[in-house]
Amino acid sequence: MIAMPWVYIEDLSQHVGEEVELRGWLYNKRSSGKIHFLQVRDGTGICQCVASISDLGAETFAAADHMGQETSLRVTGVARADKRAPGGYELGLKSLTIVSPANDYPITPKEHGVAYLLDHRQLWVRSARQHAILRIRSEVESACRDFFSQRGFVLFDAPVLTPISCEGTTNLFQLDYFGERKAYLTQSGQLYAEAGALAFGKVYTFGPTFRAEKSKTRRHLTEFWMVEPEVAYFDLDDDMRLAEDFVAFIVGRVLERRAADLQALERDVTRLEAAASTPYPRISYDEAIERLKAKGMTVNWGDDFGGDEETALSEEFDRPVMVHRYPTQCKAFYMKQDPARPDVALCVDMLAPEGHGEIIGGGQREDDYETLRNKILAHDLPLAPFEWYLDLRRYGSVPHAGFGMGIERMTGWICGIHHIRECIPFPRMMERLEP
Repeated sequence: MIAMPWVYIEDLSQHVGEEVELRGWLYNKRSSGKIHFLQVRDGTGICQCVASISDLGAETFAAADHMGQETSLRVTGVARADKRAPGGYELGLKSLTIVSPANDYPITPKEHGVAYLLDHRQLWVRSARQHAILRIRSEVESACRDFFSQRGFVLFDAPVLTPISCEGTTNLFQLDYFGERKAYLTQSGQLYAEAGALAFGKVYTFGPTFRAEKSKTRRHLTEFWMVEPEVAYFDLDDDMRLAEDFVAFIVGRVLERRAADLQALERDVTRLEAAASTPYPRISYDEAIERLKAKGMTVNWGDDFGGDEETALSEEFDRPVMVHRYPTQCKAFYMKQDPARPDVALCVDMLAPEGHGEIIGGGQREDDYETLRNKILAHDLPLAPFEWYLDLRRYGSVPHAGFGMGIERMTGWICGIHHIRECIPFPRMMERLEP
């Protein structure tokens, strides 16, 4: 006896006219006389399964009518094309087996508050909207790896536990390290990526990062994922070209492969299509200040930009805009000063359109030993934990540059999501550590 093929819903188009098996969960159902319309999901899609009493028998047909939402089940039937069905295909059922019943599922089609949904995040991720968002996030991460792999970058994993901060310890989570010393959860893999760049030429780190900022804005999480390339012999212009090529590649990939998910989110893809091509507009910090003042905003030279300023700047463009050469005083100690103008740093922030703010921050690193040492001291940071970092300037230092891109902010912009808490499976925020 030939075993019936178990297929995934996303592959049903390859099995039209065949009898197949689906394994999944009941997403929704409705009845019409002697026919049940069961919507079954399996993680790859939703399939309408048409069940009649004549095909299933009275006992199974009655059991199907009393199944609760998210009951796990196995069904068999003949796959057929139907433009009216979700996904364009449906199954004419021949059999139905309940694997495990589910009763009183807490997330129903009615309106639930965000707090309630976050309290039930382990179940909320089963919903169609969250599926679309998280599948797009997965595509973003896949595109990141493909972009760098195709360009010969080496994945260089950075540690999560670090002895010191990149930018001071005021916004770091501190740990007791075996009762002997303090350790911190990393806020960036950049310093380690620099070591990798001077060993391999071009590398990237990719992993979780942590910020203990007491911020409750829609753009902040206390735990998020970041990808950070670093390249030896790169200057700021090289860095900006890499950043725009990187973002354009990701946007293009999502438009190509996740069109159905974008449609499910009712995303206006015309707002993304422009970002799939380069170059992106570039303005200096000085020009940005003038643009903001022309809009009537109160902003002084030397201030870093907040959400309102970033939104005001980005709304002038149909794709991300890169703002470069911020004042040295508002950037980290490792940023290289512009030799032609020491009051500004060779740095760049990429601002996404539609009010989504900064998605990339980076720049050229200080490559001179004495200058970097003096900057560490000027920022009231201890020298000892940075001796290994200074070694990169002692032994074969070269110009180098890189940037960091937050996965959640990038995903939030592509999806058109207001708050990035939906762009990670289990968000961590000031007020939330569960589930």
